[in-house]
Amino acid sequence: MLKLQTPLLLYLIQLTSLFFILSESAQPPFACDSSDPATKTYPFCEPTLPISQRVRDLVSRLTLDEKISQLINSAPAIPRLGIPEYQWWSEALHGLAHSRGIRFNGTAVGIEGRAIYNVGQAMGLTFWAPNINIFRDPRWGRGQETPGEDPLVTGKYAVSYVRGLQGDTFKGGKLGKNLQASACCKHFTAYDLDNWKGMTRYIFNANVSSQDLADTYQPPFQSCIQQGGATGVMCAYNRVNGVPNCADYDLLTGTARGQWGFKGYITADCDAVATIYEQQGYVKVPEDAAADVLKAGYLKGRSNIGMDVDCGSFLLKYTKKAVETRKLLVSDIDRALYNLFSIRMRLGLFNGDPVKLPFGDIGSDQICSQEHQNLALEAARNGIVLLKNTDKLLPLSKTGTTSLAVIGPNADSVQTMLGNYAGPPCKSVTPLQGLQGYVNDTRFHQGCTAVNCSTAFTSQAMNVASGADRVVLVMGLDQTQEREKFDRVDLVLPPKQQDLISTIARAAKNPVILVLLSGGPVDISFAKNDQHIGSILWAGYPGEAGGRALAEIIFGDHNPGGRLPVTWYPQSYVNVPMTDMRMRPEPSSGYPGRTYRFYQGPKVFEFGYGLSYSNYTYEILPVKQNKIYLNNQISSQTVENLSTPGYIPVSKIGTKVCDKITYPVTVRVQNNGELAGKHPLLLFVRPEKKSNGRPVKQLVAFQSVNLNAGERGDIELELRPCEHLSSANEDGLMVIEEGSYFLSIGDKELEIQVVK
Repeated sequence: MLKLQTPLLLYLIQLTSLFFILSESAQPPFACDSSDPATKTYPFCEPTLPISQRVRDLVSRLTLDEKISQLINSAPAIPRLGIPEYQWWSEALHGLAHSRGIRFNGTAVGIEGRAIYNVGQAMGLTFWAPNINIFRDPRWGRGQETPGEDPLVTGKYAVSYVRGLQGDTFKGGKLGKNLQASACCKHFTAYDLDNWKGMTRYIFNANVSSQDLADTYQPPFQSCIQQGGATGVMCAYNRVNGVPNCADYDLLTGTARGQWGFKGYITADCDAVATIYEQQGYVKVPEDAAADVLKAGYLKGRSNIGMDVDCGSFLLKYTKKAVETRKLLVSDIDRALYNLFSIRMRLGLFNGDPVKLPFGDIGSDQICSQEHQNLALEAARNGIVLLKNTDKLLPLSKTGTTSLAVIGPNADSVQTMLGNYAGPPCKSVTPLQGLQGYVNDTRFHQGCTAVNCSTAFTSQAMNVASGADRVVLVMGLDQTQEREKFDRVDLVLPPKQQDLISTIARAAKNPVILVLLSGGPVDISFAKNDQHIGSILWAGYPGEAGGRALAEIIFGDHNPGGRLPVTWYPQSYVNVPMTDMRMRPEPSSGYPGRTYRFYQGPKVFEFGYGLSYSNYTYEILPVKQNKIYLNNQISSQTVENLSTPGYIPVSKIGTKVCDKITYPVTVRVQNNGELAGKHPLLLFVRPEKKSNGRPVKQLVAFQSVNLNAGERGDIELELRPCEHLSSANEDGLMVIEEGSYFLSIGDKELEIQVVK
């Protein structure tokens, strides 16, 4: 089971369970059946041999046609060797979604994915999640899939997701390289545009500087691979600086496999290989695209190289011709197959019946378990953000609220709560249902038939609102407004919905409560400044238990502590072309930059913003040493070889030394409110000198703390200078500059100095 420790919002991960009725368990598909005398003698079926030796034996037995058949996501069976069909493509972003690898009606993550395989209802255990692209532009339709705009948070999330899904801690982590399931970090790299004003992801060429690649776009993938141990990576549709991601030697070989040591498989996004020829025109004939992607990962003298599997049928159609025309070697195909079959063996699918092996005791009782349902509720509670609470309107009184009007197109919509890439939940509670549990006299009106409010019932909704003691408006967006293949062109709510909100707010007896469901940020300045709207809650797409969590917060059974994972920009930000990938501002041209790390323009709400029913105060306790001497960390010869004064490249310090250079920072936090709360601490750092394209500030540590009313706690956070005080120079080199830095949390700061 995946447990995220990050306090920043929900990440829109619906850790929900599956309502799944098994009429009769079937046997899971596997190779090397011990009862089959025809296969038991094959070396690839001998589990005591090294996987590398077993895979070489297996691949050596395949014909060329059989080899090519295994290069697509729907890999067919090879009956003569007792190898069953395998489906590489399954989705598990917001729970285990409908996919080609799972045959059931429901949703699950990690353990439940293995459980469903064990009862014979799945054809694969490779899940193409998480999405760890940076939420660079607020209009991106798939931003809802990501943990936000911050590279550190995204990296931490990736590590937690991958380790949880792959089963690193299963039975105390004693199973070594055995995989519960396989996670795949996507979309590699600089992918964050789907379809904006006619520019699609299939033809988009992302022009990205080395500086932005180094400290924004690439770090989450590096964390996913090196710290998370991800066994899969998906290359993206788009080109980066002219080269298709799936055919980029420097990206797949030089960076992922070379620098970061990735040893898993690389899949193309669906039909991305075909796109290289058909839409990008990067090659003149289709077999060249097949050759390019399979050779993109070639590095002499190393194994575990290359793009390996095509989601689609392009490689099935054109790989053989690439071989026949000598544009591709059979050994290039073999390298891909080594990676693919190695993963299947690590999953235990060539060791006999999986039910009798590690992870084999994960059964149907793990599906829709109470523990997982509780986790879905806890995730929803922690992810909801209180944006406004004038005169402490919230929480509402349970006894003093005599009647309640619930109005809005999202108030009773299960589908909206789930977002995208989600299967049917085990048990859903909509906002309306959750609120009905607190107030007997609850009156509901949809307000309009859809979130765009093309058909609004303003008069009827006003009548419902004006007759109630309190009004909750459940509005926002849904998948008709933001989704894959569909980016927004505006940051405001649909105009007719905004008009409905304002009209109902004026008609109500008391200030209303506005609840927003959306994946991306919205310019709600009108509501922020409207005295008739007393409180605003943002719930993202909160999953199956979202309605219950919202009701608990509105009536005070849970003290909100969620924080925004992205900057909420004003509508004027739409003047910035979505195709401009630059993170850093350019004042001379009026370009404002992107995300809280670089953008310095007006904001509706800041990254990390979120209110609580409690007031928390902070104190950064004095540190034993507020000066960091970089020359002490490297050899004198290295110091003499540094030609540029004022900074030291992190690479010169080295990974081993960097890992040892850590400084504890203790934050004293006190809950001055009347309610207990789970409070996230966000520690930022900002340089005194704003030069060389350094971030204005950046998050360096975060942790949640549970405090009772009036309770105080000391929380130790860790400062890692090589990671937290470094930034990329124009050449993409991570460097630590001399000078003063300020650690900050809330309104408190502590100065530290870096001395060369």
